[in-house]
Amino acid sequence: MLLPHRRHRSWFRCAISVVASMAVCGGLRAQGAADQLPSLPDNAAEIRAQLTPRNYTTLSSEISGRIDGILTRVGQHFRKGDLLIQFDCVTQRAQVARAKAVATQAEKTAAINQRLANLKSISQLELDVSRAEVEKTRAELAIAAAAASKCEIAAPFSGVTVEQKAQEFQYAAPGQPLLEILDDRSLEVELIAPSRGLAWLKPGYAFQVHIEEIDRTYPAEITRIGGRVDPVSQTIKVFGEIRGDATELMAGMSGRAYIPPPKK
Repeated sequence: MLLPHRRHRSWFRCAISVVASMAVCGGLRAQGAADQLPSLPDNAAEIRAQLTPRNYTTLSSEISGRIDGILTRVGQHFRKGDLLIQFDCVTQRAQVARAKAVATQAEKTAAINQRLANLKSISQLELDVSRAEVEKTRAELAIAAAAASKCEIAAPFSGVTVEQKAQEFQYAAPGQPLLEILDDRSLEVELIAPSRGLAWLKPGYAFQVHIEEIDRTYPAEITRIGGRVDPVSQTIKVFGEIRGDATELMAGMSGRAYIPPPKK
């Protein structure tokens, strides 16, 4: 009968040890997380903040046609000017070739008429008409070239693809969204601050922002202030940027901005 009793006591002692260890580890983790928070005065304002890209857009089709190739995928980076989308443009290229041929013909005709005019063999009116025909064909060539240029969509800025809204070999209509892209290396800290702080919230004012997704705190500064105060909530949009290089940050991350009031 003593043996089971000892087992129970031994199990109880082990349980107490496990609970104590968990409490100690939990306390250490909490302390470690707190160490990463900014050391600021007690009167520092804590405001929700979000990282937003300065440059972002949805690329859309400007023509009707089949998509021959989408040269980027979600998560892939690209540089400004890189080709992202290519359409099947056999007809547009043929129109450019035809317009070039017509323009060449008109230029040669105008050159011959100029020689004839020098010899007084044709009237000035005929020469002027041939010159006008040259301008007309050049304009038609420009129109054809402009239409053909819409067969390829290049990146307007360096960034990353965040959403693909169309597939290769799909027929696209004018205005149809194709790709969502953003500049992930040019991020802003966006927050809603109380309007009573406008007396000292100015561009260049320093603050700190703690990003929750990666549990890190970064120094930042205000870059611009919104142009209107919300009369109901008495708040205003404030934008800032993180100082230094922080390549681990991504658009959409959020956290808390700590903005201390100025020292009196």
